Amino acid sequence: MSDTTPDAVPAAAPAVRQIEAPAERTRRLRVGGLMVVFALLGLGLAIFTKSGKATFQLVSGDFENNLLGLPAQAVGLILGILGVGAAVAYVLRRVPQRYSGWLAAALGICFIGAFLCWAAAGKTFPLANQFQGTLNFATPLILGALAGVMCERAGVINIAIEGQFLVGAFTAAIVSSTTGSAAAALIAAAVSGVAMAALLAVFSIKYLVNQVVLGVVLVVFATGITGFLFDQFMQPKADQLNTPAVLSAIKIPGLGDIPFIGPILFRQTILVYLMYLAVVVVTFVLFQTRWGLRIRAVGEHPKAADTVGIKVKRIRYSAVLAAGILAGLGGAFFTVGYAGSFSKEMTAGNGFIALAALIMGRWHPIGATVAALFFGFATQLQSQLQIINTPIPGQLLLMAPYLATIIAVAGLVGRVRAPKADGEPYVTE
Repeated sequence: MSDTTPDAVPAAAPAVRQIEAPAERTRRLRVGGLMVVFALLGLGLAIFTKSGKATFQLVSGDFENNLLGLPAQAVGLILGILGVGAAVAYVLRRVPQRYSGWLAAALGICFIGAFLCWAAAGKTFPLANQFQGTLNFATPLILGALAGVMCERAGVINIAIEGQFLVGAFTAAIVSSTTGSAAAALIAAAVSGVAMAALLAVFSIKYLVNQVVLGVVLVVFATGITGFLFDQFMQPKADQLNTPAVLSAIKIPGLGDIPFIGPILFRQTILVYLMYLAVVVVTFVLFQTRWGLRIRAVGEHPKAADTVGIKVKRIRYSAVLAAGILAGLGGAFFTVGYAGSFSKEMTAGNGFIALAALIMGRWHPIGATVAALFFGFATQLQSQLQIINTPIPGQLLLMAPYLATIIAVAGLVGRVRAPKADGEPYVTE
């Protein structure tokens, strides 16, 4: 007879510790070390924060009402301690791997909060302007990064985003100035972006030109042709050809009235709303549609895709041309969306920053969007800090956005894997 009784309770299974690959461990320690440095820096700033209030302006242009006053040193210390806790938890693996990104995000928020408390102690920091400017700077970067995601997921490196920005900005300025139509300007910018993308597609896919070299050549070509046309035609007749109307903000009823975030997110131009839509559409297309599956397939293993009947070159052409629409619209933002006129080389390397956002976001639309917002935040922050006269030297503030991007890409991202066939031409046997 078995001595097992109905009341016997089986012993609990021993907990299984998740095995960490050596490469993942190296990356965790490297990223964790950088997080600890920033956490201690944030705590140090809090310790040396002046006593008194840090006042944050919650509505743009309202300097008397809608102000939030916080005890600068106390809040900074709390955020600094929380940041150190997040960094230590990341290094010691106190949360599951899938949640480790949230720890990094928490540290970033704590560090920025502690820094703002230090900078705004005894002053008023225009918080609403900070987030509004972040969205302005990030909009073309997001569109450019999404264009890069589409291309590189299909296996084509797009270094030419900067050139597509320039051509889109130039075309939008001329069409808006001559027709007075915002819709025509945006359509023309998208068409010009597609034209530049067609050059990239033909030479890289059909003629197998080195894609990195080709992208640089296209940027130089766009810089030269827009500069030449600006000097020869646009500048002499600036009153006719370089007076584009800046897009007006459109308020979304209901959403635009939400306190603080409503005016920032839902009282924007049509280009910003198109950017919102583009993030959703590109994410859905890449991961929820047959076309998106084929794009990812030809970017990872084109020969395998070819064996099951997928037309590799056709898919690559379609992805690159679709990406041209996004990059052209991103270029239009510089003229009809923000500046109100075109000037030579006005994109100022933002196409290359979009590439950095693409890598920092690990070739994912959402990740690239977050990375672009990060750069936009850093860019706007340096101008806001100059306004409130922080003791940081102005030259260092101008360097800050680019330095932050380098640190983020090199330290927080480290070694990442691009699509396996990215940059490799496909030749049928």
